[in-house]
Amino acid sequence: MRPTHANGRTLAFQQQTQQHGGMPVSITIRHVPTEVRNELAARAARSGQSLQEFLLAHLTDLTSRPDVRTVLERARERVRITGSGLTTEQILEALAADRR
Repeated sequence: MRPTHANGRTLAFQQQTQQHGGMPVSITIRHVPTEVRNELAARAARSGQSLQEFLLAHLTDLTSRPDVRTVLERARERVRITGSGLTTEQILEALAADRR
């Protein structure tokens, strides 16, 4: 299914998924500014993809990595479990040493 673009305001695409018994799931994003839609379409074209393929690839990539909150929670948990931690000064000193 090709993305739809009505009055420059709505962008929709369909993703095949194993959820819901393998039925396709549609996601609609409303109020997309025309310049944003045009830039996304241009980037898709430069990468040899349809707008749907381009957006699906980026959404898939986005969901394959933990979000910032999860990364921070994991880091805090590691510090709590190990009891280790560095001060800001120690981190800056280590960075400076690596640059020498």
